[in-house]
Formats: sequence, structure tokens, C-alpha cells
Amino acid sequence: MKFGPIPLSQADGAIAAHSVRLAKGSIRKGTRLTADHIERLEAEGHTAVIAALLEPGDVDENTAASRIATTIGRVSTGAHISAEDAFTGRANLHAEAAGVLTVDRDLVDAVNRINPGITFATLPDFAAIEADRMVATVKIIPFAVPEAVVDTAVRTIADAGRPILAVAPYKPKSVALIATTLPGLKVSVMDKTRRILEARLRPAGATLASEERVIHDEDAVATAIKRAAKDSDIVLIFGASAITDHDDVIPAAIGLAGGTVRHFGMPVDPGNLLLLGDLDGKPVIGAPGCARSPKENGFDWVLSRLLADLPVRAETLTGMGVGGLLMEIVSRPQPRQQAMDEEGPVAAVILAAGQSRRMGSANKLLATFDGEPLVRRTVQAAIASKADPVIVVTGHMADRVSTALAGLDIEITHNPDYAEGLATSLRAGLAAVPATISGALVMLADMPGISGGVIDKLIAAFSPGQGRSIVLPTAAGKRGNPVLWSRAYFPELMALTGDTGARHLLAEHDDAVTTVEIGAAVAVDVDTPEALKAAGGELADDA
Repeated sequence: MKFGPIPLSQADGAIAAHSVRLAKGSIRKGTRLTADHIERLEAEGHTAVIAALLEPGDVDENTAASRIATTIGRVSTGAHISAEDAFTGRANLHAEAAGVLTVDRDLVDAVNRINPGITFATLPDFAAIEADRMVATVKIIPFAVPEAVVDTAVRTIADAGRPILAVAPYKPKSVALIATTLPGLKVSVMDKTRRILEARLRPAGATLASEERVIHDEDAVATAIKRAAKDSDIVLIFGASAITDHDDVIPAAIGLAGGTVRHFGMPVDPGNLLLLGDLDGKPVIGAPGCARSPKENGFDWVLSRLLADLPVRAETLTGMGVGGLLMEIVSRPQPRQQAMDEEGPVAAVILAAGQSRRMGSANKLLATFDGEPLVRRTVQAAIASKADPVIVVTGHMADRVSTALAGLDIEITHNPDYAEGLATSLRAGLAAVPATISGALVMLADMPGISGGVIDKLIAAFSPGQGRSIVLPTAAGKRGNPVLWSRAYFPELMALTGDTGARHLLAEHDDAVTTVEIGAAVAVDVDTPEALKAAGGELADDA
């Protein structure tokens, strides 16, 4: 393949390497040039074009990608993998069934080392995937590669005698849940554990066949295990107290029931304290405490394999160390962060940078309630609370908003990137929170019903040391704003992008969320002129 400036007289059939703008339209990158293209280029004074010109023995990018992907799909017959047609040198492969993806890493590496022009990327080995999900992609880097190179890739895949990719489909398993109890363990925690487990089972088509709650005692747990194993495929045990030793209550109960403990502990964090056992050929799993959370942990890795009928042995667990550090655990912070996660001062971060797009050209924050600008009213509520300091993030109409806040004991930080979405203002506000602060109450500046008393109720419920590290208000059970976050979550909040907010983080950390019923004050929405008027506000003529 020749690449570079090619005289137009020799460019018929060449592939444009870059888009070319013309007085009328353009010639897009990747276009195979025809006589018409060349005539248009010549009419505007071009004498050459940066392009790729295929030579005998070359295979264009789409043909090459399709041949390799099709071969992968063909050797994966019965492995639930299908290839799609190539476009712009890329051919994607998809799962035909929900299950667990298995990848032959050695074979993937072999394909990628044939020629730099061929790349093959996959999801991680043993990834849990849904039907139709893209699991791999073949991308040809240049516009063409030698046919001999494509032949070598095809031969490497076809002659391996094993699929390079496969999906182990989920089976319709029945699962028994045994939960042990101790004084102090709330029923609500156990109920939430069951709901989270059911949510984990749902994508696999598995069912929770039974749930039994028994005291945290060897005999009681052993009896429950024997009952559960008779009528289910998998037995899961959630202990009221974490397993800390091979002779602890749950492993002892498995032995007492006639089962065997195969392995205790796994190099996945969160998930270290998982126990693997069996009874009459059926898996019996002692779940780690982190499995009560919907956030991914080592328990998910084991459960997904069991639901897909993939073997889980001691060597399976001990082989999970690489990639097993999923994230720093909020409930067990590093020593240097410990003081920050204890109860301490709470800051208020008020987001006042938005453009009020649904208000037309007006800025709702400058609308008045009882003669006072809405933004000033909101900020004064924060000042009247126990939150300290009060940090206001400005952006749109920053000068006008700052003027409306004149004389108040606050810190103002400006967000020059406010037009890129709420997440940029959140980052700016959290970056201004002093290091001595243990949490931040993130407030929207357009909430006329919020008072200092409401804020203090949220602060009173905040207790990271007791597991209440996220606090939010409700109105008739429906969640609202503002939300109080422990400092431990600041890195995740600051990693948000766009204008979507932190709703998905609340779902991921649902076990740490505490709600406080406040009422209508946390549900007042003044995003439109009609809503503003209904709430008692009035737009100023120059707002």
C-alpha cells in the first residue's frame, strides 16, 4: 500500500486519508475516490490528495476485519458468539445469550502479535454479560493490510482447535438464602439483602427459591443448610457476623451438615471473606459482608460463574488476584482518611451556576420571593444551619448572582465551565471544601422551601461511623434534595460528567443511604415560569 500525497492523475481508486472540504460539500475520510471526486478536486485547484493506494496483494480494512471476525464467529459455533459486518475497518462481535464470557488470552495475544495493523480487543475474561452485548472488536488500523497477514490471522484462529471467545449461558438455577440473626441486626437490613440478591439473580433468570432466617448458631445453621440443599441448586449464607476463621459458625455448620469447606478467603477486595463449600455436590457459599451492597464485589464474580454452570474451585478463587482490587472500600478507609470519615463538621455546597434553560432568557435564581432573590433566600437557609462553611458555586450571570449575595458570610467559587453541565459545578464546589470537613451537603440554589431547620435534620442523621454516610430527604417517601455526602464519596462525585447528577451513585451505595422524611419542602420544583409562580415567586424584569 502506498500512502501519502498522490497526484490526482493517479488517484482513481485511492482511499482519502483525511476529509477534504470543498466549496460545495466535502469528501469524507475513507472515501474511495472516483473520477467525479477527482474532477471536483481539480475544479477547486487541488493537484494532489493525501490518500492510500492499494497495491496487488493488499486487502482493504473492511474486508480484512470481516474475514477475521467471521472466522472467530465460525470457530465459536455453539459458543454463542456472532460477528457483524465491518465498517470503517471495525467488525464487532456480540453475545447471542446472557451468561459469562470466557476468553482465551493466549490466543488473543497471538492474533495481536501477528501485525501492528491488526488489533483484537475483548471484554475481561469471565465478564458477566447480557444477550446482544458487544464482547469484542476487530479493528484494522491502516486502510489496508497485506493479504498474507490476514491469512495468518485467520489460520491462527481456525487452527487453534478451541474457540477464542465463548459465552457460558446462564442456567435457570434455584437459589436458597439462609440469613443468620443476632441482636442489633435490623430486619430492614436483612430485607434489603434479600432484595439486592434477587436483583443479582434476575439477569441470569435464576430464582430465589427460599429464604430462612435462623439464629447465628452452628446447629441452627447446619439444619437450615440441609433443608436448603434438598430443594435448591445453590445455597447462599449471609451471616449476621462476618466469617473470621475456618472454625467460625458458618464453616462449622457446613461440616456439621455433612458438607465440606473447600476454601476460605479470596484475593478480591471487596470480597475477601467469602467461603466456598459444598454439600452433596451443590455449592454452599458463605457470603462476605460486602455482598449486602449492590456494588460489584468478589461475591458477584463467584455467583455469576455458578449461575452459568462454570466450575468454582479453590484454585479459581486464588487465581482472582490480578484485577481483584476493585476499589478502596468506603466502609474501611485508609488510616489517613479515618478522621475524615468520622462525625465532624459539614459544609454546604450550593450550586448556583446553571443557565435556567427552561425559564427562557430569565435566570430563576434572581426571581424574588417576598422581595428577596431566590439564590439569597437559599443561601441564607444554609447560613442559618449548622453547616459551615457555606460555599456557593457561580457560573451563568456570575456577577449578578454574586451581587444578590452581597454581605453574606459565604465563600464564592466560580466555575468557568458551567455550560458543560452540573458535574463541573459539583467538582468546583467539592474542590473548595476544606480538608477538615467530614461531609458536604450538596444543595441546589433554586429550592425556596428549604430552611435551616431542614438542613439541621439531615446533619443530625449523618453518622459515617454508624453506616449513615449518605443522607437525603424524602417527601411522602419520594427522594428529594439536598443530599449530604461523606467525604469518602468525594472522588466518585468529582468523577461525574455532564448534567446527569449523582443518582446512579445513590443506587450503587444504597446500603449507606439514610432517608429523613421532610415533606413538600424538598420537592418544590421551580424550573419553569409556571412552577415559579405557583411557588410564590416573581421574575424580575431584568432577571
